[in-house]
Amino acid sequence: MPPKKTKVFVLDTNVILHDSSCIYQFKDNDIVIPIQVLEELDKFKKGNETLNFHAREFVRTLDTLSGDQIFDEGVRIATGRSRIIIKLGEAIHENLALNFSSNRTDHQILNIAYCLAQETPDKQIILVSKDVNLRMKAKAVGLIAEDYTSDHVKDISELYKGYRIVENASDSLINKMYLEPFEIDAEELNPTKEFFPNEYIILRNGKKSALARFNPETKKVHRVQKNAAYGIMPRNAEQIFALDALMDPKIQLVTLSGKAGTGKTLLALAGALANKKEYFQIYMARPVVPLSNKDIGFLPGDIQSKLEPYMLPLYDNLGVIKHKFLDSAVKQRQIQKLLDEEKLVISPLSYIRGRSLVDIFFIVDEAQNLTPHEVKTIITRAGDNTKLVFTGDIFQIDHPYLNTFSNGLTHLIDKMKGQKLYAHMNLEKGERSELAELASDIL
Repeated sequence: MPPKKTKVFVLDTNVILHDSSCIYQFKDNDIVIPIQVLEELDKFKKGNETLNFHAREFVRTLDTLSGDQIFDEGVRIATGRSRIIIKLGEAIHENLALNFSSNRTDHQILNIAYCLAQETPDKQIILVSKDVNLRMKAKAVGLIAEDYTSDHVKDISELYKGYRIVENASDSLINKMYLEPFEIDAEELNPTKEFFPNEYIILRNGKKSALARFNPETKKVHRVQKNAAYGIMPRNAEQIFALDALMDPKIQLVTLSGKAGTGKTLLALAGALANKKEYFQIYMARPVVPLSNKDIGFLPGDIQSKLEPYMLPLYDNLGVIKHKFLDSAVKQRQIQKLLDEEKLVISPLSYIRGRSLVDIFFIVDEAQNLTPHEVKTIITRAGDNTKLVFTGDIFQIDHPYLNTFSNGLTHLIDKMKGQKLYAHMNLEKGERSELAELASDIL
């Protein structure tokens, strides 16, 4: 058997902009940073976006590691750890020149990886990029190309749903759920595996059923009732569970996942309005991901006009709630008053970056278009009496460098399950209309 080749990873710029600590994820394998990557990072140094943070943080880390050394042989992250090597550009290899022009940065990075593979056949050169198109080009010329997967959820089929179904529950157990104190010991259900904190449960036996939630403090399963929130009545068990989590002040972090039309954003907003007296402000925000990979600059008008199309779905959900009441109704006037006094704020997510989130019911819509680091940044800014709600569809990604396995919402659901301050609900049943549900399922 031939000896195993040493691995050398060539990093694309988007890997660093996704995770500035990525160099610590390659064990004892060498890492090559093409000089073009440093040039691209230079363009991202200024600004308050997460990309800008990662660009600055990585360059600072590299500067600290290198000290006064020259990068001829690279520098080690630590004793026995991988070397980081800065590789200068060179003329496009003759094998690539026909198909890849030198005036594109991607092609220059590809060229460095290809030349390394030609010069060091005893090593396994691997191009790491979150750009699927660059990975395909690399594979087309015989290179190994991989996505950066250190923060990927391994098995999406096992992702926490937030609830479980207990079949064949006895009549006596279900009956106890309807009698004071409306709870039973969790052990009475003989669970095949322990309940997660705030996990929801459907007990049924074909004749009777009950909805419940596991309380991690009392170790009991207590009944969950169907309650409306600011005129919105839940239509199925998942929505009942979602509103229960949204209305409970002890649960400070809630995630709602599910396809379009399952009511994620509407329920989150209704829960916030129902609890408005508990918080100084309600914030609804969503990341601005340009359509068709076009920057918002191509849209006409001032910045407010450019951002308005991205915020319309949030206003649409607010309109649904307002239309539950007559024009003269007190609650409809209250909603308008909240907007006028900026007690209810609908805004692009980038507008609140850097703020301290204190005494706020904060809803982040379309959270599947955030990176794990962006989600962490938001949560770590949560101050006293703040509730955070993240909603989104992990199968509907608009971000060019994220997917179902690597987006921030998936990462959050996977990492937070089991925490006492957290609850999750995956909404599966669409409630918009029969036609919308049909289209979502088969088109």
